[in-house]
Amino acid sequence: MLPDLSDYKWIVPDFIWELDEHIDFEKLSKALPDAEDLAKLLPDFDKIGESLSSLKGFFSPGYNLVSEVIGASDLLLLLGSQGETAFRATDQGYENDKQYKKVSDKEKVDQLQEELLHTQLKYQRILERLEKENKELRKLVLQKDDKGIHQRKLKKSLIDMYSEVLDILSDYDASYNTQDHLPRVVVVGDQSAGKTSVLEMIAQARIFPRGSGEMMTRSPVKVTLSEGPHHVALFKDSSREFDLTKEEDLAALRNEIEIRMRKSVKEGCTVSAETISLNVKGPGLQRMVLVDLPGVISTVTSGMAPDTKDTIFSISKAYMQNPNAIILCIQDGSVDAERSIVTDLVSQMDPHGKRTIFVLTKVDLAEKNVASPNRIQQIIEGKLFPMKALGYFAVVTGKGNSSESIESIKDYEEEFFQNSKLLKTCMLKAHQVTTRNLSLAVSDCFWKMVRESVEQQADAFKATRFNLETEWKNNYPRLRELDRNELFEKAKNEILDEVISLSQVTPKHWEEILQKTLWERVSTHVIENIYLPAAQTTNSGTFNTTVDIKLKQWTDKQLPNKAVEVAWETLQEEFSHFMTEKKGKEHDDIFDKLKQAVKEESIKRHKWNERAEDSLRVIQHNALEDRSISDKQQWDAAIHFMEDTLQSRLKDTESVIEDMVGPDWKKRWLYWVGRTKEQNIRNETKNELEKMIKCNEDHAAYLANDEVTTVRKNLEAKGVAVDPCLIKDTWHQVYRRHFLRTALSHCNLCRRGFYYYQRHFVDSELECNDVVLFWRIQRMLAITANTLRQQLTNTEVRRLEKNVKEVLEDFAEDSDKKVKLLTGKRVQLAEDLKKVREIQEKLEAFIEALHQEK
Repeated sequence: MLPDLSDYKWIVPDFIWELDEHIDFEKLSKALPDAEDLAKLLPDFDKIGESLSSLKGFFSPGYNLVSEVIGASDLLLLLGSQGETAFRATDQGYENDKQYKKVSDKEKVDQLQEELLHTQLKYQRILERLEKENKELRKLVLQKDDKGIHQRKLKKSLIDMYSEVLDILSDYDASYNTQDHLPRVVVVGDQSAGKTSVLEMIAQARIFPRGSGEMMTRSPVKVTLSEGPHHVALFKDSSREFDLTKEEDLAALRNEIEIRMRKSVKEGCTVSAETISLNVKGPGLQRMVLVDLPGVISTVTSGMAPDTKDTIFSISKAYMQNPNAIILCIQDGSVDAERSIVTDLVSQMDPHGKRTIFVLTKVDLAEKNVASPNRIQQIIEGKLFPMKALGYFAVVTGKGNSSESIESIKDYEEEFFQNSKLLKTCMLKAHQVTTRNLSLAVSDCFWKMVRESVEQQADAFKATRFNLETEWKNNYPRLRELDRNELFEKAKNEILDEVISLSQVTPKHWEEILQKTLWERVSTHVIENIYLPAAQTTNSGTFNTTVDIKLKQWTDKQLPNKAVEVAWETLQEEFSHFMTEKKGKEHDDIFDKLKQAVKEESIKRHKWNERAEDSLRVIQHNALEDRSISDKQQWDAAIHFMEDTLQSRLKDTESVIEDMVGPDWKKRWLYWVGRTKEQNIRNETKNELEKMIKCNEDHAAYLANDEVTTVRKNLEAKGVAVDPCLIKDTWHQVYRRHFLRTALSHCNLCRRGFYYYQRHFVDSELECNDVVLFWRIQRMLAITANTLRQQLTNTEVRRLEKNVKEVLEDFAEDSDKKVKLLTGKRVQLAEDLKKVREIQEKLEAFIEALHQEK
């Protein structure tokens, strides 16, 4: 139990080790007196021993001076012996007792046994006091190092190195038949058997959520115990330290564990196989790794998922089937042994009991309630259950109150076993009781198993690494082994380069695409709602008035919003073009899903400047109010713009009419197709309406009711029954075609009209107000495109780039998102290679440190 001071040689200053360079110890030793002369000055210890022996008779048997001296020698022997437990009395002490207590009758033998028990308990108290002092000294030494008094850094502890290996293995996908056979202590038991309480006593803190009868452990919790100057706990994925000496931190830790458990449980389930990893450090803690599993249940109650029982069994079996796992089987001593479920499960997984430690909890309640104390003895001796075990222990881990501190429970446990009949009547052996002895035994067994199996596991991972590297060389000989995080960084750089490419787009390209797209979006409104109604007027004054009113209404309500929509869509299309553009042989399709997700999320987050519409409305209004065409080039451009627009509309209209009336005679003969009945009716209606237009080429845009009646009667006279609505619908397309043809011919006449326009069409029958309208529209489109281009390049592209960076940063922190977006055999193989290498390297470092410690 004394501390191993070999690790603290650095505490001695360096100049002490260099004294032999400055002091001649040979001359110093010659100057000192001889050993024989020194021996004469020492007392005669043999005579002192004889004097003490002669004093034996003057004291009554029991706790006398001689027994104290003998007890001290026994204590030294007890401290010097390795592997012996605290409750065993030494043979030498027992022989000394026999020398001065020779009794033959039965009463004196009983008295001797009772005194021996008292002596053992007294030694135990002395030993615990020394341990406490030792623990405080170690704490002080560790605290000094923790404060940075010494310059040399301590290496990472063995148990922390080992725990890191287990954490990596818990995330490792064993796709290549590499099984995790590294030791850990698996804590199993029936629900409410006291598993968590045993673990808390070993960890010396109330760290787990508690509940009366309900299931609290919903997922495996891996607890790594290690020694440290402060009693703290922290999760592997968090830097926050919980001070286990403060009640508020303990409550926060319990709450955090409960939250993590509930988060790990999927919807519709009660328990989860996802492991929560927790590190607990503190003075005097035994170094080991324990895994607390959900309690085994016999019945699925209301509120639980139907498969809860089977899931718990499968989780427990998965951990216990590891041939190097130490099974800590917890059995409630206060209930009938026949009600135990976990013992059958443990005996199936470890039939010979080579790695099982049996723990009987609530022994205080068992002693009160069990009619036959021999039954407890049978349990501890392994005779009652069919299972076998390496060792059997009896513990008391509570007083019935969950708010009791660990220290008070330890005191209660010690007091109970001191007064227990089970110990006094030798039903239980001293080394089989208390959680302290259990902790020591489990820790010894754990490290023994680690030393025996860790090198074999390292060899297994070495073979797995060779297989994975061979597979990579055969499948991807010209590619570097980039894991998911490295691939994400590469994709991130590519995406940022592509976003920067947006700023390299020329102003001309932006304006051309903006102007074209905006006209496609508003051309229908301009033709149908502005040009056609205005063209029905009889003179130029009315035409211009109608145009001005409708343009003002359009600019105030719809045009700015449409322009901003077009600009935003144009930016999206250009951004998508750069993101999805194939780069020849250098293109890596493994990034396609990630780029698509980044593009969608960035666009979703981007919002156009809300004040853009207001400023754009003023600019567009001013552009549309200007009617002054300065030169012939602008006039010709307006003519060309108007002509292209009208021809496009005429082509669309003729296509609609063709669909209405069916194929003409050429197509019917060439392609052997005919018209439907409805198409025949529409064709007759179209012919009748065309006759009406030929009679009056200046006909209004709408048919009068008497005209509809006339057409219907004419068709009925031909044997064609037609509905008035069909006549009006057909008229709309026929008149539209007539109007567009007339407008195109008028546009052709206006090619030479710039001279008359400069004279305001005075003394001229030619009026080209429609050309002026199209010039105003064309100029508004150019100015709007220029304004939007400036806003895009100066503001929106930069804001989009900022959004892309934020999205990439968010994705970088979301491991689930990266797993979802970067997939495929290549990614998985690189991930496995990285993990296997990391595990192998950490295992080799751990083995080296283990050999050094040994």
